[in-house]
Amino acid sequence: MENSIIYADNNATTCVAPEVFEAMKPFFGPEYFNPSSMYPSASGVAQEIKLARKRIAGFFNTDSDGEILFTSCATESNNHVIFGAAAANPNRKHIITTAVEHPAVLSVCKEMERRGFRVTYLPVDRQGRLSKADFVRALEPGNTLLVSIMHANNETGVLFPIADLARITKETDPEILFHTDATQSVSKIPISLSTQGPKNLLFEDFRNVDFLSCSGHKFHAPKGVGLLFMRRGSRIRPFFIGGHQEGGRRGGTENVAYIVGISVALERAFRSHFEDHSNLVFLQQYFEKELLERIPDVEINGIEAERMPNTTNISCHFVEGESILYELSEYGICASSGSACTSGSLEPSHVLRAMNVPFTAIHGSTRFSFSRYTTKEEVDRILEVFPEIIARLRAVSPFSRENRH
Repeated sequence: MENSIIYADNNATTCVAPEVFEAMKPFFGPEYFNPSSMYPSASGVAQEIKLARKRIAGFFNTDSDGEILFTSCATESNNHVIFGAAAANPNRKHIITTAVEHPAVLSVCKEMERRGFRVTYLPVDRQGRLSKADFVRALEPGNTLLVSIMHANNETGVLFPIADLARITKETDPEILFHTDATQSVSKIPISLSTQGPKNLLFEDFRNVDFLSCSGHKFHAPKGVGLLFMRRGSRIRPFFIGGHQEGGRRGGTENVAYIVGISVALERAFRSHFEDHSNLVFLQQYFEKELLERIPDVEINGIEAERMPNTTNISCHFVEGESILYELSEYGICASSGSACTSGSLEPSHVLRAMNVPFTAIHGSTRFSFSRYTTKEEVDRILEVFPEIIARLRAVSPFSRENRH
């Protein structure tokens, strides 16, 4: 077994960046004060939260830092949007989402069905893409409460055309609320939430998006802090009640160190975006080309769709994913078979089922997800090991082509 670890599961979580850790340290020591307290030492801590909010607003090119809400994670943010929108708009009983959302949205939608709402789960094609025609047909002016569609799929990296979908939604009925779970795309794709001025070609134009959620631990901030963008004027009720914090929109003492951490992480991502992006594109293209050349009977899920530059989901026919991950771990390589939030389940991925991945491949899927810290040497080591693992597992699999003859 190799002693060093090669971490290729960055869609599950990322390491905390050194500069993020350094920025957080004072708030575990001398700057420990409650920002709601009235004495001068505490007001300095409260000011740090204001500065963090302003930095994040700048990252998203928002019109106002007052539209940024700090939460514990994207799961909380998603819950806040769906439950809060339903509470504030009781006359609308229809929600639109997709069949490939993260459980943090799908599970809430299932709960809304139990509460009497009707939910449309939009299908995807073999490449994981949505049909805009299906989306338009699903909209019900006067009845649809909320559209909640992720920006980038956490398992395949496939991107959905959020800017177009949000625009279509508002043109159909301006009262329909639009939410996107951007957990996997924030920090990797520049997003503008501004409604002012002409479009900036360097940014995804999300001017018609009402709510956007993400988690800090996906972009080198710590676990336990997230964001929720709430467009000013959007009708939504608070989810956590019990305090004046966050302008009365989320009760609870602010997690100052982590709020500072997530703002520094986004600031770092903004500064190094072009360098990080080009490196990830190179690694993904190189990795996938070599995989397809070295391993027979494999397919990269979503390869024909627009995807995140850091994510590769490969299905290997005639082998079982859990065995692949065990073998990879023996070499010190960390990967996954899908969402970290569903690990331990023996059921095949709901995302790959929705994409109609063949039965012979759906259990043999492996997700590799890279970060700014991933090196070509690490990718080369995976390419050295992974084909050997697949060949070895196929040699003993009763489902392999060789063993069926």
